Amino acid sequence: MSSVRAEIKSKLPKVGTTIFTTMSRLAEDHKAINLAQGFPEFDCSPDLQKLVDKYTRLGKNQYAPMAGVLPLREAISEKVFNATATEYHPETEITITSGATEALYVAISTVVHPGDEVIVFEPAYDSYVPAIALNGGVPVFVTLDPQYDKIDWEIVASRISEKTRAIVINTPHNPTGKVWTLEDLQNLTALAAGHDLIVISDEVYEHIIFDGRVHVSASSLPALAERTFVCGSFGKTFHTTGWKVGYCLAPKDLTAEFRKIHQYLVFSVVTPFQFALAEYLNEPEHYLKLSAFYETKRNLFVDAIKDVGLVIKASEGSFFQNVFYGNLSNENDFTLAKRLTIEAGVASIPVSSFYDKVVDYNVLRFCFAKNDDTLLRGAELIHKIIW
Repeated sequence: MSSVRAEIKSKLPKVGTTIFTTMSRLAEDHKAINLAQGFPEFDCSPDLQKLVDKYTRLGKNQYAPMAGVLPLREAISEKVFNATATEYHPETEITITSGATEALYVAISTVVHPGDEVIVFEPAYDSYVPAIALNGGVPVFVTLDPQYDKIDWEIVASRISEKTRAIVINTPHNPTGKVWTLEDLQNLTALAAGHDLIVISDEVYEHIIFDGRVHVSASSLPALAERTFVCGSFGKTFHTTGWKVGYCLAPKDLTAEFRKIHQYLVFSVVTPFQFALAEYLNEPEHYLKLSAFYETKRNLFVDAIKDVGLVIKASEGSFFQNVFYGNLSNENDFTLAKRLTIEAGVASIPVSSFYDKVVDYNVLRFCFAKNDDTLLRGAELIHKIIW
C-alpha cells in the first residue's frame, strides 16, 4: 500500500502481549505442560452440556434480553440470597455479562471519569489497570508481597485522596490465592463509606476456597453492598471459561448506569447457555462441592513438589498455587519461568507480571485446575530443573 495516513496514538502505550499469551505460546513451542494459563483442563458436566443442547433445540438461539434471560437472573438472585441474605432484584439489580472481565470493564467505565483515582491492590489481575486507563482514570497502587498475610489498612487509607473515586478488590485473589476475611471487608466498608467510594469487587473464585474458610462477599455487608458492583463468573465455577458468561450485581441506580454502557459493548450474551445455566443452578450441589474438588487438587500438587525445597504457602482459594524459590535461585522470575518451560517442560507465570513496576519477589504461579496425571507429571518435571 502506498497511501499515507497519520500515525495512530495508542490509548494503551504500555500494554503489549499478555504474560499469559507469552507463556502459553512458549509452552506450545516447547511441548511443555501448561500450568501457566488459568483454565481447567477438564470439561464441564455432561448434564450441563445436555442442557445447552436442549435449549438450542428448543429454539433459544436469538438475541437474549440486554440484561440477560430472566430465569438466569432469578436463579442468581436466589443463589446470592441463600449465601448472603442480601436480596438483589432480578429485574433491576442483576445483569448478565460476557464474562466477568466485561462486567469489571463496564463497572469501571460506569464510575471513572478523566482524572479520577482508583485504588488497586497489586499483584493484580491484568484487566483492571487498562480499564481504568481507557476511561482516563489514574490507578493508585497498594503494593503487597505475593505471600502477604494481612492488609495494612492504614496504608490503604493513606492512598486515598480527594480525587479517589473507586477501589477494586479481588477475593479469593488471583494470583496470590489469598482469601479476605470479614475484618478486611469491615475495614473496607469503613473506608468506602467514610470517603464515599465506589467498590468494584471481583469474586470469580467465590466457590473455590479451602481449609474450612468462608467466602465473605461484598454483597453480604449491607453498608458495602449499597456502593458495590459485585462481578462474578460461571466460567471458573462450572469449567466453562470459553462460554464467557458472567454477571454483575449492583444497587438499582448503579445497575441503570451500568446497563447504559453494557448495551453498547455486547448488548446480550449467548442465549442457550444462559437458559442452561439457569436450570443447572437449581441444584446448589453443582457449585457447593467445588471447593472440595479443587482442595484435593491443590493438596496433590503441593504434596508432589514439597520436597523440591521451595517455600510453599498453601493457597487459600482460587485454583492457583504460588511458590517462593529465592532460597534456591537468584534468577529473576521471568528468566526462571522461561527456563523451567524450555529445560524442564513445565510452564508457570512469573508473579512480577502482576505488578505495575517490575518487583521481583522470586515467586512463580502454577495453575492446578488440571487432571491429576498432568499435575503429577508437572511436579515430576519441576524436580528436574537445576535450581
